[in-house]
Amino acid sequence: MDAGEQRCFSRTIDISNVDKVFFPDAGLTKGELLDYHVRIAELLLAHLDGRPVAVKRYPDGLEGQGFFQKNAGSHFPDWLRRQDIPKRDGGTLDHVVVDEPAALVYLADQGTIEFHPWLSLADDLEHPVELVLDLDPPAQGEVGAVRQAARQVHTLLDELEVASRIKTSGSAGFHVHVPLDGSAGWDVVSALARSLAEAVCERHPDALTTSHRKQGRTGRVFVDWLRNSYGQTSVAAYSVRARPGAPVATPIDWGELRTVEPRSYDVGNLFRRLGQRDDPWRDDPPAAAAAQVSDRLEALREDG
Repeated sequence: MDAGEQRCFSRTIDISNVDKVFFPDAGLTKGELLDYHVRIAELLLAHLDGRPVAVKRYPDGLEGQGFFQKNAGSHFPDWLRRQDIPKRDGGTLDHVVVDEPAALVYLADQGTIEFHPWLSLADDLEHPVELVLDLDPPAQGEVGAVRQAARQVHTLLDELEVASRIKTSGSAGFHVHVPLDGSAGWDVVSALARSLAEAVCERHPDALTTSHRKQGRTGRVFVDWLRNSYGQTSVAAYSVRARPGAPVATPIDWGELRTVEPRSYDVGNLFRRLGQRDDPWRDDPPAAAAAQVSDRLEALREDG
């Protein structure tokens, strides 16, 4: 992408510093990162549309200072959707809500590398439409352990007759997503996420743990359920990650788990993948009712 005022989708955006290197090891410039967001906009927007979004910005690239931003900047254009989001401890946040492809390009021009949406919609903050379990390996590179953990979570969800899908994190592990129908509030969904994590760890206590403290994991995969609460976020499918090589959080089929690694796909090779196969998340699976799943899980655990 060239510098200067550019027509991007339906908006005119003043693009700057396109030659600045954002990922030194990959030689990836800001302009190339902008080009990625133009090309991926349709797929990425599907996982952001209508949700409050926190962004992780690196205005000087990966070797510069990075920071999370939830509040919309005072200099953001009027056309970029904002919404006052109540905070649990009082007050509000003037949150960005990404609802058009030009917003992706504008935010990328502001140095955004990562997009982290809420698990609920801006129009109904109190009822999440997704549950996420984040699987982190005991040590960097222990892919086999985290693959097995994902299979174990998948097995439990299948027994509960709950549809699920999986993506690479673009970092160290995998994320398992459960679509929800929005009928339950955060208290029910958070309790369900915790119960799912505890149930799978009870089945495999030597391999899995819910211990947030690294000292308590003792070589086990961490099943992180803590993102499932009001105001928390999870990195979006097809978001770039602020890691060497510009990896991308990438949806995969469950059958690909035996060969795909958490950083298999990046800005440089993702479109080759998409040119060879359809997006694994192109069709929405049946959404679950969290309260019903909780009842089924309780009965399953009681039966042993």
